[in-house]
Amino acid sequence: MATVEHPRIRPGTLEDRVYQAEIARAAIDHNTLVVLPTGLGKTSIALRVIAESLLRRPTESILFLAPTRPLVVQHARSVAKTLFAPEPLVLTGAIPPERRAHLMHPPQVVVATPQVVANDLAEGQFPLDTFSLLVLDEAHRAVGDYPYVAIGRANRTGPKARILAMTASPGGSLARIREVWANLAIERFEYRTDQSPDVLPYVHGIGVETVTVPVPPEVRHLAILLRAAVERQVQTLRSLDLLAGAEGNRRTLIDLGARLHRQISVERNASGSGNGILWKAVTAQAAAMKGLHALELIESQGVDALREYFLRQVPGEGGRWTPALRAFLGDPDVEEVRRRLGELTVEHPKIATAVDVVRRELSGNPGARVIVFSQYRDTVDRLVAELEKSGGEVRPARFVGQATHGRDLGLSQREQVGILDQFRRGERNCLVATSVAEEGLDIPATDLVVFYEPIPDVIRTIQRRGRTGRARTGRAVVLVADGTRDVSLHRAAHARERRMHEMLERVQAEVGRGAAPPPPEPKRVQRILTEFD
Repeated sequence: MATVEHPRIRPGTLEDRVYQAEIARAAIDHNTLVVLPTGLGKTSIALRVIAESLLRRPTESILFLAPTRPLVVQHARSVAKTLFAPEPLVLTGAIPPERRAHLMHPPQVVVATPQVVANDLAEGQFPLDTFSLLVLDEAHRAVGDYPYVAIGRANRTGPKARILAMTASPGGSLARIREVWANLAIERFEYRTDQSPDVLPYVHGIGVETVTVPVPPEVRHLAILLRAAVERQVQTLRSLDLLAGAEGNRRTLIDLGARLHRQISVERNASGSGNGILWKAVTAQAAAMKGLHALELIESQGVDALREYFLRQVPGEGGRWTPALRAFLGDPDVEEVRRRLGELTVEHPKIATAVDVVRRELSGNPGARVIVFSQYRDTVDRLVAELEKSGGEVRPARFVGQATHGRDLGLSQREQVGILDQFRRGERNCLVATSVAEEGLDIPATDLVVFYEPIPDVIRTIQRRGRTGRARTGRAVVLVADGTRDVSLHRAAHARERRMHEMLERVQAEVGRGAAPPPPEPKRVQRILTEFD
């Protein structure tokens, strides 16, 4: 295997791949957006660009940004292992602001979360003008009010450091990539797929399987009752002329809720109180959303997940019963669901199916690594408990974010990093994770990724799947509950990913002709409801 030879790169640490060299050459002299499938070395490209920047501008610093603390630690380790440079400085929220300012002494490589940098910039405490290169990992986040946007704006109006932006999936719409392009002042676009000629020799391949799980009649009946409860609230909104007959899905209810709350603010500012009919609508919308969440849990997660949800809904001593909560829990069909949950002994078969898929993989290949993804921590906890019962060949670990909500404990940065180290060493061979493990984590030996549920978001789908197929051929298994929302979400994920690649090919062709994507279109202002009969 040929390795990169460079005065600032330690010998034998980076494989010399042609496509990485070509992308790095472009990024050294132009603000560049790199879109490359997960596992094909975006970090290696960043290290090559950082090395050349250190060589050309030895008195200036480098800023390497990543959205999560574990990813920051990972990148800092890569820099220390690969480059001839001072020990990288790691900046996260764990370091108080007054200490951060005293730790920066150019020239150095600073690896940080964007939240820390954006906050310090806002306070005038971050010396952005001392940096010659900004590397932004997971650059698809550079939209809306994410800190990458503020950092990009400060760089455009200030030092104009070179920008290297990297992602596996910039999003499924042209509007989103235009926004990223404009916010980061991108000049060049480097896009590869796993079928690109210069990439193909390095692709190990990922086999994607869909496992359809039958839903027991007892579980289906709970779903029918919850749909009826949601429909009752939707009918209330229709009677107020807020929804058309065919509307009432999650998206329209979310949009309606936003409009209703804006209208509440307008009326409060005007009269100091709200409209009675308006509050009736707000209550119905919130109760419908609670019902939809409960429906999703019973269809795609499990009976225990729904039980936990209802337990959290009931206010404790001194807690507040909101009108929406009373409307939801007081619905006769919801009351029947809660009664049946108290008697139900059957669990959603997805739990057993997921455990079986993992157990078979690790029984047949004891050295394998597996990641199981779930949207919800309750499901993560249940899966860990069931996997621990399945035999000594499965050694699971719970991997979630840092936030703690009551009894639902998060993991500190130190705990997250420690679990990942155990996973790499094989002390734990199965991570059961929420979305915190979707982005960027360098776990090259993962053989199997299990989607406990399909997700419609194209970026997250690609990120999850990309946890495997890095060092060798991998496998992804998607569990789909038959006859539920899972089916349409799985279908939508495929369609959106196909459209994303078509869009990226179109952008690549435009940029190849010398035309950058036009700036983002102005956001449409939604109409505020002003009439209630």
